[in-house]
Amino acid sequence: MNRTGRISSRQLYHRNETTLSTLLLAVCALICLATTDLFAQGRAFNGLDMDLGNLARLSNAKTRSISPENFTGEKGKAGMATEGTGKNAARDLGQGWKVSPSVRIPAKSTFTMGEINGSGAIQQIWMTPAPLDKTQLYVLRFYWDGETAPSVEVPMSHFFACGWGKYAQINSLAVCVNPGSAFNCYWPMPFHKSAKLTMENLDDKDMTLYYQINYTLTDVPESMACFHAQYRRESPLKTKGLYTILDGVQGQGHFVGTYLAWEVHSPGWWGEGEIKFYMDGDKEFPTICGTGTEDYFCGSYNFENRETKKYQTFSTPYTGLAQVLPPDKIYEVGQRLGLYRWHVTDPVRFEKDLRVTIQALGWQKDGKYLQEEDDIASVAYWYQAEPHAPFPKLPDKEALRVAPQQ
Repeated sequence: MNRTGRISSRQLYHRNETTLSTLLLAVCALICLATTDLFAQGRAFNGLDMDLGNLARLSNAKTRSISPENFTGEKGKAGMATEGTGKNAARDLGQGWKVSPSVRIPAKSTFTMGEINGSGAIQQIWMTPAPLDKTQLYVLRFYWDGETAPSVEVPMSHFFACGWGKYAQINSLAVCVNPGSAFNCYWPMPFHKSAKLTMENLDDKDMTLYYQINYTLTDVPESMACFHAQYRRESPLKTKGLYTILDGVQGQGHFVGTYLAWEVHSPGWWGEGEIKFYMDGDKEFPTICGTGTEDYFCGSYNFENRETKKYQTFSTPYTGLAQVLPPDKIYEVGQRLGLYRWHVTDPVRFEKDLRVTIQALGWQKDGKYLQEEDDIASVAYWYQAEPHAPFPKLPDKEALRVAPQQ
């Protein structure tokens, strides 16, 4: 600045030069960061979060699979069995010809389907049991990273959204149930150190299980949480008109799904109840409140087909009323329904704690709401950072068993 207080042309030049240099340095830094990021994406893709958009990308992830033909998932160790449930059928063909396609799990025993050491993720599970009508008595438990209490503890039937022990076709992204009794799971299940999956047979008779666990061994970011699923049942409801889907969750995570097996104990429409998500210190009132049971499951007006005047079943990628028993009735006492809702694109995120409830609310003849006392079983699905809070004790065998429909 000269004596007149004005900036000279030389000073202005140097000031602009400094500003331009700073700007150029910033642009160069951004270009370097972007280039580094692209390089990292191209060279360090871990093979997780697969979809059509990244299916062509190469990675160093290792694909492995556990089944009765390879109980350990080891490389080059599949199809080597000389003993197994198919031994007699393969007696003229020998090793390598479907000698061990399934396992028999004795009554009142637990079978370890698979144990995995290292970091990676389970990407798909297929299984089919025999007999099918006992699936409420076959309990799945999944353990992550050496934990002693399972992160998943659910009867097989309910985990795959078929809680009434009868086949129902499910055409969703997370769970598919296909003819004749093929149960498939596509929930991503990452683990940082290890994974263990078991099946307990609570029945008085032996069962046969065909299964395959497809997984990858790869680097798993610390930010990836573990998969959880918890079963509950109340019959009748402990609090008239109110059912708790999930409670006592501690830590950070996100809720990703609900399955309900609902038996109606009052005539008329039963689904006026609201689902509520209490999170991060909510007490009397929740942060999220739905507008009705069929609304939460992305239907409307009682799921009723306006032409047939019956419940309209449906199964879509994220939600469905997949099962109505008996299918030719509506608004009847004793009717059974199976509903699922996956929060894949709209997870319910929480930072400290979570509780989820749903009201069992119908109609009285005078146009007032009716607090119902129905039979409801549920599965809550969520991801969270470990450790997780203890689960409620699983109901005993008789409480898990589905009684004949009245």
